[in-house]
This record gives sequence, C-alpha cells and structure tokens, in this order.
Amino acid sequence: MALIEFNDFSFKYVGSDSLALKKVNLSVEAGEYVVVSGPSGCGKTTLCRAINGLVPQFHRGYIAGNVFVDSKSTRENSVADMAGITGLVFQNPSNQLVTLNVEKEIAFGPENLGVDPAEIRKRVEHLIHLLGLEHLREKHPHEMSGGEQQRVAMAATLALRPKILVADEPTSNLDPQSAEMILELIAEQNREGMTVVLVEHRLDVVAKDASRLILMNEGSVVADGPPEDVLLMDICQDIGIGIPKAVEVFKRLRSKDLHLPEVPMTGEDLVRIFREVVEHDSA
Repeated sequence: MALIEFNDFSFKYVGSDSLALKKVNLSVEAGEYVVVSGPSGCGKTTLCRAINGLVPQFHRGYIAGNVFVDSKSTRENSVADMAGITGLVFQNPSNQLVTLNVEKEIAFGPENLGVDPAEIRKRVEHLIHLLGLEHLREKHPHEMSGGEQQRVAMAATLALRPKILVADEPTSNLDPQSAEMILELIAEQNREGMTVVLVEHRLDVVAKDASRLILMNEGSVVADGPPEDVLLMDICQDIGIGIPKAVEVFKRLRSKDLHLPEVPMTGEDLVRIFREVVEHDSA
C-alpha cells in the first residue's frame, strides 16, 4: 500500500448541496513531492483535510470510500492518532495557533506526543533559527502579521517530525522573499526524505521542485503526472491554471515546429536549454 491512498473517496460537508470530493482515487508514495492546483472551490483544501483526518473526524458530512495514510484508515483513527504521521499547515495560520508565545507554540505538538523535553528544546531552537523567528520567540502569535503567523505555523508543524507535510497554500500571506524561503524549506524537507503534498497556484515557483502535479476541478482529479507533462495539457487552460512563462514559450515554439529537447520549468532552464541547443548546432 502507498503511503497515502484514496479509494473511491467522496465527501460532502453538512449543509452543502454538492460534493467537495467526488470518487477520488489517488496514491502517493513515500518521498514524493506532490503539488496540487486548481480553481477556487475545486476541493484542494478538503483533500488536505482528508489526509490528516480532519475529514471526517472533525468536519462531518456524507462520506463514501476510504482514505488510508501509512496504512491507517482516517475513518478509524483520530486526528491525534494521525498527528505524528501527517502535519498540516493551514491556509489561514491563525486557525491553528493556540498558545501564548512562539516558543510554546512550536513545543506544543511534541509535548502532546510525549517527546522527551530535551529533544523538544532542541527542535524548538533549531526551527526558530531555521525560520528566522528569534525576535518573535516571546510574542503572542495573534499579535503578529499574517506572514509571521505562517512561519510560526510551519515551525510548529515541522516540530512534530511528520512523515508527510501537507501545506495548503502556505505562502498566501507572505511577501515574495518570505514565500521563496518557505518554498525552499519545503523542498529541502522533501530532499531529506519527507513526503510533501503542497497546494499552490503559483506553479512557476514550485513546478521545478515537484515530482508530480495534480490538477483538480469540481471535486475531481482531472490531471495527474510529472509537471512537464501536465503543464502541456489543454486542461490547464480549460480550468484557468496559470502555467509558467517558460512553458508558454516552449508551447509557442512547438506550435511553430521549433522543438526543444526538454520542457523548461523556469527562465533559467529555458536559457540553459537554448545554450545547449546552440552549442550542439555549432559543434
């Protein structure tokens, strides 16, 4: 069994007239970096909540099918049971900050999992340094900016040392520099072995690191594969997904019968590929 398994999973929130997820079948292997994108209301956040058990343990409603995470059924295990496996960073970080200062917030999760106090202190100090939170360590989370809250939420989630990091648009409240830092941190966690499921609209900044891109629309998975394949599909335009500029250039060149040897994800990729083509033709 894969690390994450959705088997014909459907869910509808209480009071809703439509399914948030419709017969989703999806497998994610350990070590993958999966980016999930799609228009607003397509089911991305519900998918995230289903991976850590908030759906159906906290959010109630109609449910069909099953989700297994690390071989555990999210129907049969509490959110607390899943906390050491799946760490979820919310789109709105203020919804998950519960203590009186940053140090306590980062320590809160490991304390509740019974981690040794010396290990907790080590994790807290490491994450405060890693995320540049030294000047905020005594500050109340709800007195901070949205971007600062997002960094604290990320630190608190990583303190759990989960097998899976699920991040629901974690850069939505951040300036470009802070967003780049968070996304590089997420990519580094993946390179160190953590499985990542990231919801993100800005594919130009995440596609280069992702091993897989999943597109959703109206509660269903409509495309799934390597980013260089999915981003060339017409479905991107059909559902309003913004593709990286480098991919747009690739598609325009291809339409004029000018073929590059690979699909560039970034401007740097595009320049490198052009140079290689020129050098090859000159040889």
